[in-house]
Amino acid sequence: MRMKDQVALITGAGRGIGRAIAEGYAREGARVAVADLSTDTAAEAVDAITGAGGEAIAVAMDVTDEAAVNAGVARVCDHWGRLDVLVANAGIQHIDPIDQLDFADWRRVVSVHLDGAFLVTRAALQRMYAQGDGGCVIYMGSVHSKEASPLKAPYVAAKHALAGLCRSVAKEGAAHGVRSNLICPGFVRTPLVDKQIPEQARELGISEDEVIRDVMLKQTVDQEFTTLEDVTELAVHLAAFPSNALTGQSVVVSHGWHMQ
Repeated sequence: MRMKDQVALITGAGRGIGRAIAEGYAREGARVAVADLSTDTAAEAVDAITGAGGEAIAVAMDVTDEAAVNAGVARVCDHWGRLDVLVANAGIQHIDPIDQLDFADWRRVVSVHLDGAFLVTRAALQRMYAQGDGGCVIYMGSVHSKEASPLKAPYVAAKHALAGLCRSVAKEGAAHGVRSNLICPGFVRTPLVDKQIPEQARELGISEDEVIRDVMLKQTVDQEFTTLEDVTELAVHLAAFPSNALTGQSVVVSHGWHMQ
């Protein structure tokens, strides 16, 4: 039980990577706050965790809403008395070439990924600093925190920016025993990725199979998708790491796509 009695808040945890991490943390003994824009998906994730013997609560949270973020973090701390781990995972995607990209779509993607990460980070750090015994902040980046792909400018820009935010938190949080790291997965077959496949096929004029083979998996060493289990294991490792030796780092989990 690598995370026994730790309290973890995960945004965008109603489905996909966030839900997998929430379930993984619960298996490791953490008490998990499942934060999501959709109360229904958050409740479903909580039911799955509690049904397996874990401890979890659902938190309705629009990460772009300052008041909602502050209220959500306060609810977690009121319920369990503390906050040990934050996973800033909430994210969306938009597919368009830059010359046809609406400013509203740019702002929507950047707001969820970057503004949302800032708001939950600030609220979490205030609690962690006050507790006086450290904490852990994990950001969900991407290989697109390191590289770029066509048609995803706002997503790529936001994921690059998360690396800077992560490093800033590592520098500032060190005096308070708070460490910060960035997970950079390759393509994971989540609903977010499944939605991109036909969109990219249309924009690029190729088949969906070609999108998978020649776009998404072309740079991997084995033409395999990264799995939810891969990302979850890394998220547990970072949260349970026993010291601040591992902080300010970007860890790529991508079947060899982008080696650093």
